[in-house]
Parts: sequence; C-alpha cells; structure tokens
Amino acid sequence: RAPDPLLAADLARLAPQRPGHPDLFVLGFAGDGSEQVFRNEVHYLRDLATQRLDAEGRVILLANHVEAPPVRALPEANAHTLRQALDGIAARMDPEEDLLLAYFTTHGTADHELLLRREGRRDRLLTPTELRDALDDAGIRHRVLVISACYSGGFAKALRGPDTLLLMAAHRERTSFGCGNDSVATFFGRAWLVEGLNATTDFDAAFVQATAAIEARELAEGLEPSRPQINRGARIGERLAAWRAGFEPGPVLP
Repeated sequence: RAPDPLLAADLARLAPQRPGHPDLFVLGFAGDGSEQVFRNEVHYLRDLATQRLDAEGRVILLANHVEAPPVRALPEANAHTLRQALDGIAARMDPEEDLLLAYFTTHGTADHELLLRREGRRDRLLTPTELRDALDDAGIRHRVLVISACYSGGFAKALRGPDTLLLMAAHRERTSFGCGNDSVATFFGRAWLVEGLNATTDFDAAFVQATAAIEARELAEGLEPSRPQINRGARIGERLAAWRAGFEPGPVLP
C-alpha cells in the first residue's frame, strides 16, 4: 500500500533528535471522525507538547475528521498510517535515549478494540495486538501510551512492558465519559491532558491527579465509576526522569 502523502510530508518536517538530550516525540491519534471532541484533544496535545513539553517540531497528528478548505486536513487515522507514522518517528529517534508519547482518543468496544470511523469509509477496528505489533516493528523502545476510550483497560495485557508507561481511561469492563459533539474534551482528556499536564510534566503524577478529578466528577453526576487504569513498567520511570530533567516546562496552556 502506498504511503499517505500528507503524512509523508509531515514526517519529512520532523525535527531531528538532539544527541545527548532525551527528546520526546508525540503521536496523536483521533479515531472517530464523526465527533469533534476527539480532534479537539489531539489539537490540544499538539499545542501542549510544542509549547510546554519541549517537543516543538516532533509532533505528528492523525485524525479521521474530514476538513473543508482552507483548513488543512490531517492525515487519516488507520492501521496503515499508524505504522507509517511510527516508522517515520522511529527513523528520527535515538532508541536508547528518546521517548514516544502516543495518545489515542476514540470510542472503544467491549471487546477491547478502538473504533476508526471516517466519512465515506466503512468502520474499522484497531486491536491491541495490531498496536503492539506496529510499535515493536518500528523499534520504538521507550513508550508512554495513553488510551482514552471506553473499556481501554483491556489493552493492558498486549501493551504493557518494562519500558512502557500505559495509561487507560477506564477499566476493561467499564465505559469512560465525555464524548459527543457537545463536548470540548472527554472526562479523561480534560483531567489528564488539560488539567494534569498543566499542573505537572510528570505523566504518572498527572494520572494520579486526573483519577481523583474523574472520580469526583462521576460521583457528582451519578455515573458508574470508569476506574482509569495505569501500568508502570519497571524501567520507564528512569527514562522519564531523565527527559524531565533536560528542559524547563513552558507556560500553562489555556
């Protein structure tokens, strides 16, 4: 299958790795193009990573939202472009030194798959095994993987590893909340990405803060707890600490 030309152009513009400086490369993946909330989150991720997390020039976004000119379309989010993006990012990275933050936001199924929906295409599903294989084949070692979707705890078995910090918006048997076109951000996206990462650049600490905020919001609204999940690999903490020590966080992003 031919490479996606929009994505190829974005990958060609990626900033190079800085020797001796742990760099963060960022991938945002908005799977359901029928709801703007998912696009909102990857756009915010891009701005936050660029302005606050020392990742300027090292962010790739994929989204299934069809844009009308003059708005520039983002490359489509599917299994093919996911592999193309990961391969392109890996080619810029030092696998021993650098990290990937990959943020997936879409609907999740009770069978633990991510919905890929784009106007004019038939719906597809992305499985945990497909995601793991794409990461492994690209050779990306140090991973922060965020799955913001219902039932996302079901991704843990396939994606966990000693060099991975895995954050999931819900228990494997629970839904998460906040999707829909009347929503600016999902519960998890607001609590971890917006509120958490503006308070700290420690992804783990932001998750602890986010979990408390989500629990309080669900209780106040009478919702069944989503129970966000975390899996901390034994080695990833040291690499994340080295990254945080290498830069001064930028200003809080509204």
